[in-house]
Amino acid sequence: MADGFDLDHHGDLEVGDGLVDLAVNVRAGTPPGWLIEEITASLTDLAAYPRQDAAVAAVAGRHDVSPDRVLLTAGAAEAFVLIARAFRPRHAVVVHPQFTEPEAALRSAGHVVDRVVLRPEDGFVLDPRAVPADADLVVIGNPTNPTSVLHHADDLRELARPDRILVVDEAFMDAIPGEPESLAGASIPGLVVIRSLTKTWGLAGLRVGYVLAAAGLIEQLAAVQPHWPVSTPALAAAIACSNERAVAEAAQAALDIERQRAHLLDSLGPVPTYGLPRGPFVLVHVEGGAVLRESLRERGFAVRRGDTFPGLGPDWLRIAVRPEDVTDAFAKVWRDLTT
Repeated sequence: MADGFDLDHHGDLEVGDGLVDLAVNVRAGTPPGWLIEEITASLTDLAAYPRQDAAVAAVAGRHDVSPDRVLLTAGAAEAFVLIARAFRPRHAVVVHPQFTEPEAALRSAGHVVDRVVLRPEDGFVLDPRAVPADADLVVIGNPTNPTSVLHHADDLRELARPDRILVVDEAFMDAIPGEPESLAGASIPGLVVIRSLTKTWGLAGLRVGYVLAAAGLIEQLAAVQPHWPVSTPALAAAIACSNERAVAEAAQAALDIERQRAHLLDSLGPVPTYGLPRGPFVLVHVEGGAVLRESLRERGFAVRRGDTFPGLGPDWLRIAVRPEDVTDAFAKVWRDLTT
């Protein structure tokens, strides 16, 4: 617990036997068959130690950067741990509400962490001036989990300083059509962009993600990373998810998610939301949210509690975007309980 918030609580803890999962932000129906085939084919190479060269080159090509600006990781979670180990900030700041793993990793490494808490009445929109000028490590999600708000790239660029590490968690960026505010591949001093293959491709159990940063920062992160951190099957997934076919499929999936999110919001009725949701989930505020969440569980649906995110409380719930038929079944129960 940190100041009353359970930073180690994640959506998978909400899911149980027989419950429809609207708590975990992994795209439904994944991984696709062709990706399973690529991963399965790699199993014949398990006797050899993993070689990253091809996967690094594939990710570098995907983002049009040189391979020395790519670090493969065992999911985005490992990237946050490496950041906490590699850098020694005097004043670390995490912008909340957001994914709690970055702050948890920094605290576990012994760093003192300050919070900049965005307000619902401002639509959870970032004002760069709210970040202390002397902060030498700043972490922000884009789009942000759990608010689903997409920050403007120009506002994030305004956070960059020559003596500051700016960490932008883009784990959900490929779920937004065109990735309009992405900084992946941008040449900004101190910028560290984190990406995950978990959300779009349904690979939470495989643990694969990557960091994009200047070569010098990549060297610092790699220096505190264990040998062979990414398994052979995960490397195969990184290669497969970086080719033109996969990028095109992800782009179509982002369009599908946009349509499904609009359907979810329409189906929920007049429930308060704050900010413009752009990710594959929505954050809602409802009186008696904690009781409602338990009632939803009793009726077969798991949603994510909001009170473990700094800046939120028990009346906030995060709901994952799902195909229309799943949303329709959920919305019927939701309306029964809220009207």
